[in-house]
Amino acid sequence: MNSDSDLQIAGDILEVPHLLQAPREHPATVAEFVGLARSIAADRSQWEHLVRYDATTRWYHRLRTGPGYEVWLLSWVPGQGSGLHDHGRSSGVLTVLEGTLTERTERGTRALGAGAERVFAPRYAHEVVNDALEPAVSLHVYYPALTEMPMHEPRCSAAATANGPVDAVATA
Repeated sequence: MNSDSDLQIAGDILEVPHLLQAPREHPATVAEFVGLARSIAADRSQWEHLVRYDATTRWYHRLRTGPGYEVWLLSWVPGQGSGLHDHGRSSGVLTVLEGTLTERTERGTRALGAGAERVFAPRYAHEVVNDALEPAVSLHVYYPALTEMPMHEPRCSAAATANGPVDAVATA
């Protein structure tokens, strides 16, 4: 019976060239995009000084771009939300940097506290809302870069409770 503890490497693993890949300058896989989000989240000096809060609309700032992808920083004061939407052909990684956000989908509602991550596929419909009493900050990585954000009609009253304007492209 094999188990992880039965695995042994014989010889010098660095001599197996097909196991070694040159580091990429830009992410190309889901794991690499999650890694990018985690590295930015962990280094507050990359984003903390940029955060602004706006009581009239969600604030957002494009933090970084690369070949076919972009990274957005968003702030949410209490009560602000995205409205029910998807991201067109873009996949994404949403990471909560500070505070708590609520994600609503047709499958239910989940609270996302600081450090929470969501990876989503193209056309994944959700609504993101700050239901908390404190502001929140989130990081969003989109691949390919976000070019559309179709809005959806809420299917239940829970999805219709978020208020706050929806910004054209740079939203949850």
